Amino acid sequence: MPGPQLSPEQTLLTTLVVKLAVMAAAATILVRFRRLRHILIFEDRPWPDRITFALSLGILLSAGVAARLLLGYKAADLTLEGAFLAGLIDGPYAGVTVGALVGLPPLGAGEWIAPLFAVGCGFAGGGLRELCPKEAIWHFSPFIFTSLHRRAWRMIRTLQVDWQVVLLLAPIGLELLRQGLGMRWHRLFYQPPPAGSPWMMIVVLLATVLAVATPIKIWNNARIEHRLNEQETLLLAAKIEALSNQINPHFLFNTLASISSLIRTEPETARMLITKLSGLLRRLMRSTDHFVTLREELESVDEYLDIEVVRFGPQLKVVKRIGPDTLDVIVPSMILQPLVENSIKHGLARKVGEARITITTTLRDRHTIIEVHDDGLGMTEERLEHAFGDGIGLSNVNERLRTIYGANCQLKLKSTPGQGTWASVEIPELAVPERGPQIGSRSGDAQRVTA
Repeated sequence: MPGPQLSPEQTLLTTLVVKLAVMAAAATILVRFRRLRHILIFEDRPWPDRITFALSLGILLSAGVAARLLLGYKAADLTLEGAFLAGLIDGPYAGVTVGALVGLPPLGAGEWIAPLFAVGCGFAGGGLRELCPKEAIWHFSPFIFTSLHRRAWRMIRTLQVDWQVVLLLAPIGLELLRQGLGMRWHRLFYQPPPAGSPWMMIVVLLATVLAVATPIKIWNNARIEHRLNEQETLLLAAKIEALSNQINPHFLFNTLASISSLIRTEPETARMLITKLSGLLRRLMRSTDHFVTLREELESVDEYLDIEVVRFGPQLKVVKRIGPDTLDVIVPSMILQPLVENSIKHGLARKVGEARITITTTLRDRHTIIEVHDDGLGMTEERLEHAFGDGIGLSNVNERLRTIYGANCQLKLKSTPGQGTWASVEIPELAVPERGPQIGSRSGDAQRVTA
């Protein structure tokens, strides 16, 4: 037994709803392709990109027209909306191209007005694009109706053009023209409201506007997402650079303090320290990279330790256990020196007798583990809890790790009073370039002691 038949109003409503769904699906399909997303995001488009956009949208919409002609599926015909939208987004030529692609197939069904009307819609969209500010087009939204009364009153009161109202009236005017041409000559596809239901004409006009505004909203969301990603990248780079700039003066001031303490008592030693410091500063000034290989980072630490070994004399010993497979791993620059500096300043400076720092690097599960251990005085639990807040070096290292790699990557500290302090970082592998020469004269996989 056949089910209940839909009324003409219900049939039209169903068709219009499906038409909006088809338009939204087509817009979503296009924005999924990287090339087309790039075309939509940037306003300055070369001709090959414009042709690509017009052909992609035109072929997709032509398939909908063919579905109507061959299958009677009216909801897939988006001739007016597609041609107008192409012109509005990419100019008159794109609008005409899409209009021609969607307007030619109906000629086979005797709809000889279709190509002229479709090309005219493309011209209308392109002409409006030439007049309208580009950002006003991207701000056109399906929710324009909620503020229409306020916008119309503001236009009347200020005598200034509100482009959102113009963008709303343009597809309405084209839909009314299509209805008039279709009723007059019956050589153009249109969806007339049922007789005796004037309110259905409002629904038809509303559907036309939404079919234009919905893809603009979808594509504009992609543009906003792209801009947010760009801003996030720029903000990340700025934050890393700001943190790095805080670490370098911190190291510089501490070193100058060491030199000043030796100027009167050991002027020759102070002069040698100045020479070594100038060499280290030249290295730092030459390097503008936020990331370096661990090999380069260890070389910088060696220059720093040369300064500190002169200051402390034979009491300071440095042990290195460097894994050969870690030397070419990419790490943030100036990530190791603050750890070594902290060990010397807080762990060894007040220790009587020999002081030892051990630097260990290992590669485990695609993570580089860097550990700095000193056998100094150590810290109590209470002092360890405030370690990041008491100085610039450790807090900046920790913040840089969290900024670059996320909240799960951070500096870990462990200390035992009388036995020393362990600082460790676990860095995810970013890239491992082709292996260079094995461990050089300053780093080795075997234990090395530097006086």
